[in-house]
Amino acid sequence: MEQDDPAEALTELRERRPGAWELLQVAAGSGLAAYAVWALLLQPGFRSVPLRLQVPYVGASARQVEHVLSLLRGRPGKMVDLGSGDGRIVLAAHRCGLRPAVGYELNPWLVGLARLHAWRAGYADSVCYHREDLWKVNLRDCHNVSVFLAPSVLPLLEDKLQAELPTGARVVSGRFPLPTWQPVAVVGEGLDRVWAYDIHRGGPAGQAASGPGSASVPGVPGSHVG
Repeated sequence: MEQDDPAEALTELRERRPGAWELLQVAAGSGLAAYAVWALLLQPGFRSVPLRLQVPYVGASARQVEHVLSLLRGRPGKMVDLGSGDGRIVLAAHRCGLRPAVGYELNPWLVGLARLHAWRAGYADSVCYHREDLWKVNLRDCHNVSVFLAPSVLPLLEDKLQAELPTGARVVSGRFPLPTWQPVAVVGEGLDRVWAYDIHRGGPAGQAASGPGSASVPGVPGSHVG
């Protein structure tokens, strides 16, 4: 009985074109794999959050992180990232001197990943990541806030920020601007653009105070009011 030549079998396999049924199987397998990733990594925690308040995770790019820090660097007070994902903004904030830096994320897998990144960077005892619904976080002691959220939830977020943040706090929103607030500075272009809003006493949140210096952020090249 002749034994099959492995080289010939491999060549035949490479030259063979998959049929429609095989392509359908591959597509179905890919779909199941994608669903498994969603179910295991992204879905946990969402079940307790109303659908209209759910925000899918999309990690911030290096340039987006850089732009956020350019609008917060040098400011005193607690820094928080609402929906902190894998923790990259919180870790970068701590490195540039924004302390304490705290992240709030509902997905337990992402919280674990953020803590792993902090441990690998040597900051496991310096930064904090909490598994908590951002809508339930008390912001009354937060002076620097970063958010990368979907446009559908930003009107509700404005209400929360207005009600809870102290005077002098700054909010930096990435990818999408807050819908009704006026920014004091805008940095970047396209999806890398971020908007800064300040909380002032006696006026609407995000409204720039009158007087010199309200149109830009000192020390931030290219910042401008949008």
